[in-house]
Parts: sequence; C-alpha cells; structure tokens
Amino acid sequence: MANFFKASTKKHSLGQKITVRIERLDLNGCGVGRYQKKPVFVAGALVGETARVRIVEQKSKYLRGQLLALENESEHRVTPFCRHYQKCGGCDLQHLAYQQQLSFKQDKVTQLFARNQINSRLPWQVPLLAAEKHYRRKARIGVQYAKDGSATIGFRQKATNDLVALDACPVLVEPVAGIFTQLKPLLARLSIKHAIGHIEVLVTGYTTLVVRQLKPLNAEDKALWLQAAKEHHWQILLDNGKDLLPLGQVDPLSYALSDELSITFTGGDFIQVNHAMNVKMVMQAMDWLALAPGDKVLDLFCGLGNFSLPVAARVQQLVGVEGVQDMVTRAEKNARANGLENCAFYQGDLNRSWQDQPWAQENFDKVLLDPARAGAFEAIEQLLKFKISTLLYVSCDPASLARDSKLLLDTGYKIEKIAIMDMFSQTKHVETMVLFSYP
Repeated sequence: MANFFKASTKKHSLGQKITVRIERLDLNGCGVGRYQKKPVFVAGALVGETARVRIVEQKSKYLRGQLLALENESEHRVTPFCRHYQKCGGCDLQHLAYQQQLSFKQDKVTQLFARNQINSRLPWQVPLLAAEKHYRRKARIGVQYAKDGSATIGFRQKATNDLVALDACPVLVEPVAGIFTQLKPLLARLSIKHAIGHIEVLVTGYTTLVVRQLKPLNAEDKALWLQAAKEHHWQILLDNGKDLLPLGQVDPLSYALSDELSITFTGGDFIQVNHAMNVKMVMQAMDWLALAPGDKVLDLFCGLGNFSLPVAARVQQLVGVEGVQDMVTRAEKNARANGLENCAFYQGDLNRSWQDQPWAQENFDKVLLDPARAGAFEAIEQLLKFKISTLLYVSCDPASLARDSKLLLDTGYKIEKIAIMDMFSQTKHVETMVLFSYP
C-alpha cells in the first residue's frame, strides 16, 4: 500500500505565543477567549481584555494559556493588595474589583441553576458581606523542608503542591497575618527536622496553633515551642495523627454567636473560617425562617449546633441530626452549657434511609439544611415525603445546590429568597442561602 505525505493541520503547540480576546469568565474566575475555534483558558485575564499568552496545555477541545501581557486592561482590574498573589494559590480574584467579584459569584450560581434547567428569574436578595480582607480566623499553613534542613512556610502555589514562602497574609485576621515570620526562626532552631507536617492556626480571642507532629517532641524542642508560645501569646496543641495533645496550659476553644450564646469546640472540629460572616449568616437564617415561639424545627447536618442553638432559643423544639457522633456529643454539651433544654440531637447518616427513626416521627414546621460540599440530594429525597412548608438551605457549593434545588422545585417547592454570602472574599468560592416554601 502506498504511503502519501499528509500535511499537518496542527496550528498550535505547547510554548506557542498567541493573542486572545477574553469574552467571559468561567466558573473558577478564569478568563476565556477563543483561538482557531477552540476555547482558551487564561488565569488572571478579565472580560474585554486582549491577552498575549503562551500555550501551556493543549487538549482536543480546549487550550490553556499562561498570561504574558495585556494589550488593554479592563476597567474592573485592580492592583492586588498582596505581594504574593501571583504565586500563592490561596486567592483567585484579587485582580478583580470587589463589586465585580460579587457579580461574578451571583452569576456563577445563576449559570449553574440554568444548567440544571432552572431558568426562571431568581429572587435575588442583597449579598451578605463582611470584610474584604483580614477575615480568615482559621488556616492550614504548610511546612516543607529542603535538603539542608531549612523550612519553607506558607500556602501552596497555584496549580502545584509546592509552597510559596510567605512573610504575611492580608487575608488572615490581624493577630496572625504575620505569623510566618514568627514561625520561621522557631522551626530553624528545632533539633528534629522534617517532624512537622503542617501548622493550623486558629484565632478565637486568643491564638491556638495545632501542630501536626510526625515524630514525638524531645525535651529541647518542647522547650522551644513553650518559649515561643509565651513570647507570642500562643497556645499549642500537638496532633500526632490520633489525638490532640496540649503542650502546656491550653484553655477550651469557643466562639460567640451573640452576647448570650457561644459554641465550644475542639481543634479538630469544623467551624466557619470567617467569624463575622458566620454571625451575620446565622442572623439572616433566623430572619428568613421567621421563627415563631410555637415552631418545631429540624436542623439537618447540624454539626456543633451553629444554627441549632440560636434557633432553639426562639422556638418550642429543635431537633438536630449529624453524621459524626463526636459532633453530636458536643452539640448536646453546647446546648446544656447555654441553658437550652428544648433541644435533642441525634447521630444519623442522612444519605441513607432515616424516615423510620424516632426523631423523624415529629411534625416539623420548618427545616434547615447546612450540608457539606457534596450537598443533600439523598436527604432531600426523603425529606420531600414530609412536605415541610418552610425549608432553608445553606450551601457551600453552588453546583450541588443547583442540583438539589432542581429536585425541590420539581416536587412543588418554590424559591422565595436567594442570596450569596461572601464567606471567602477574594476567592472563587461561593456560599449561598436559599429559602424554599411549600406548596
């Protein structure tokens, strides 16, 4: 069989420099243009900008380009306030004006709803806002060691597992924004190198460090940690992979929801990283639910009682259900500590059948759901049979929210209110609150 020369039709290659007009932002806040009929994704580029990029990834259906220069800048482009922004993977949107960040996030939710065939006009409410920076009270700081034993301390770089060496982070709350420069000399003096996996920092009135300690501390290193804790007013918990062990005197961890209510937790528990937004979010939930003294309320995925306790303070009865028994136990203790006797908490896998459980036999007036990123599809499938008239859904993932909302709307529920909550300013992440009514 004869072989004939066939000219290549390939018109782009890795490393090639091209010019792209940015037409939109994708759901991750990445600029999208087109080159030879293929979409090109360009991180850091904004709508309306003409970008000079280098092709760094090519697939059959798209290209990914590294931004080299801009021929023109969007009117919404701003100078990032963090000097590490171009490398650090902690933030995505510092180059975009804040009001446009909010528009992007609301549009993101709208797009995902449309993809799930929810095309009716959404009753958007005013976004719930807190601080644009210095809002994060909890963060995991990475530690990586070089061959010479020197440590890099910071957050992961964009699209890699390597760390950016930081001296400060303006997204962290003020008491710990510069903690990297405090940790670096301490880690350099430790005698056992490569013994720290990461350090979680947590601020709740005082600063707590949860240190992932891969090897037991010797007496010398223990003394160094205690000296640093005294100097910087830290308290230290050591995480050995099984337990959290206090190093020296450690006070109980807690945060306030109001002047009357507080939540106690452990260093391994989930809490919202943005304290100010959490308080506002809880108050908005109370307002939207329009709680009455005679209400019986079901709180699914209740955790430590972040919503449960404020709800219980206003209603006749509150039932909270959570999958993790340790969280259930702490929710019960939190209720008792706050003098709330109209609460009952249960452990249950809400993704499995629970309709026959004793707690599910109550006639509830209202239900609140605050699931993890995976959403609450299986729980809602069962919840639909109860036809509870008011349902409030608090979501940390708009994709699972859109999917779950479609299920609710298809069975007769109506969206009364929807709002984004800017829990993670300067990032692509979106928190949303939706109020449904039935019928």
